[in-house]
Amino acid sequence: MDSIDLVRRDSPVQASEMEKLPQLDAELADEMRKLEQMFWIDQQKLKEIVKQFEVELDEGLKENNKNIPMNITWVLGQPHGDEKGSFLTVDLGGTNLRVCWITLPGARGQPSIVQEKYQLSKEVKTGTADQLWDEVADRMATFIRDKRLDETSTQPLPLGFTFSYPAMQDFIDHGVLQTWTKGWDVKGVEGEDVTIQLRKAMEKRNLPVKLVALINDTTGAMIASAYHDPETIVGAIFGTGCNAAYMEDSDCIPKIKGRLPQGSPVAINCEYGAFDNSHRVLPMTKYDKIVDAESPRPGEQAFEKTSAGLYLGEIFRLVLVDLANRNLIFKGQDISRLDKSYILDTGFLSAVEDDQSPRLQDTAASFEAHTGIVLNDQERQVVRRVTELIAIRGARLCACSIAAICSKKNITYGHVAADGSVANKHPKFKKRWADALGEILDWQDGRTEDPSYNTLHRQLDIHEETHFVF
Repeated sequence: MDSIDLVRRDSPVQASEMEKLPQLDAELADEMRKLEQMFWIDQQKLKEIVKQFEVELDEGLKENNKNIPMNITWVLGQPHGDEKGSFLTVDLGGTNLRVCWITLPGARGQPSIVQEKYQLSKEVKTGTADQLWDEVADRMATFIRDKRLDETSTQPLPLGFTFSYPAMQDFIDHGVLQTWTKGWDVKGVEGEDVTIQLRKAMEKRNLPVKLVALINDTTGAMIASAYHDPETIVGAIFGTGCNAAYMEDSDCIPKIKGRLPQGSPVAINCEYGAFDNSHRVLPMTKYDKIVDAESPRPGEQAFEKTSAGLYLGEIFRLVLVDLANRNLIFKGQDISRLDKSYILDTGFLSAVEDDQSPRLQDTAASFEAHTGIVLNDQERQVVRRVTELIAIRGARLCACSIAAICSKKNITYGHVAADGSVANKHPKFKKRWADALGEILDWQDGRTEDPSYNTLHRQLDIHEETHFVF
């Protein structure tokens, strides 16, 4: 049988490490080229997406109930770095609950952080309001007791509650959940003030805590970074979900006209996971459509479902199942375990791309452990290349959101404080993200302000942000 290179030299998709491995047979190589064309987003398409992104960002500033809600956080300005004090924080994310005791030293010094992280079960994520808030309050009670924080002061401990979901706020210490995202579907919370529900759970346990602020994780990343770095202009999350926050001029927010002094800066929590729910510009593959149809909220969070960490592993699984059902891979093997939704997460994809073992032996071993399927050499190539295609597309889409904010605000220099499992743990996300941002904003190679010029650096702040410098 004839064999063909997996990646053609003239392919629009970036060169793959797979060129170093044995060739694929003609039929499978042809299928891989089709997948490359399906998942690749070229520069022209990136710019088209960014243009529509800017439109929807502006719509959210003008009116409520838009695709991108552009939620007002009532965080008025950024820290100066001289703030001092000790604070309790609770961070309710898409996967974990994190409880921290943070002490700010002032003088832009390094905060002292004592923290515990707790994984949230599926039962909590899809259960009832009482289950959720009891879990949060119980973890807080354990943390306060174990760290003996109730002995530090006779006054209630000030609590900052980081809530990683879209909430409408009229005050900084209140917020009504608009809709669940990241695959969550807890009953009895949407349309309710989450701070009231959490306060009730804390009161039942007589916790010595006063909730003083509700913020989104993107706002938290931006403010935490700005404590050290005054050039921080955006806080972004690239993890289970995807989102960003930035400082907007109150004069540019018609929907709150007159509620703030002219020219006042205020942090905006974009909540852009719902960008392009009408699918005007987003490239939707047949696999994306399956992910959407089988999600708890079909028709919602279109952008998140194509780019966020929660869904990348599932898209990958669906591609492999499709190839297997057409008898192109895994011939004669039992794929029943692979038929289980979300059996492979984005952490698996990260490990595959980070695999330096001979003939991808580590990938083969991990895949067999997850699915019971034994990979031959060709199938190892396929697994690696499909992983690349999906992760590359995700990073390029994530760049569109930040590019839209920069273009809208005419930002030409600054630091993006990025947190989240994909940003922090995927071995190639940062460079792919930066390269795509450079393509969109027409940066030239070799400019030091170009993020692809390797100006990325890592710094431990309250949220372990990665600063993408451009």
